[in-house]
Amino acid sequence: MDALKVIAQDSVKADAPKFNIGDTVKVSVNIREGSRERIQMFEGTVIAKKGSGVSETFTVRRISYGVGIERVFPLHSPNVVDVKVIRKGKVRRAKLYYLRDRVGKAAKVKEDIK
Repeated sequence: MDALKVIAQDSVKADAPKFNIGDTVKVSVNIREGSRERIQMFEGTVIAKKGSGVSETFTVRRISYGVGIERVFPLHSPNVVDVKVIRKGKVRRAKLYYLRDRVGKAAKVKEDIK
């Protein structure tokens, strides 16, 4: 079991981005299409973080053309190039799944002003 932990420790990014639930983030993802590679941006609200260590993931939700889209990103994946925090959110929950049922302004998260 210790051998697995050593292998997993090598895969963990040392400069993992710091963000919390409710933050609006812009995730840069490496997309492979055949032999070509490009970077695609996905901007939305972080509604969940799960796991720890190399298996840590976060879920980002956005509304595109009136349809809610959620993507789950592994935090330490080599395909996740960068995560930039656009604005901080003020929330009182660990998971924001209730945003799925809301539309319009009710689906917004208040900004945390410090």
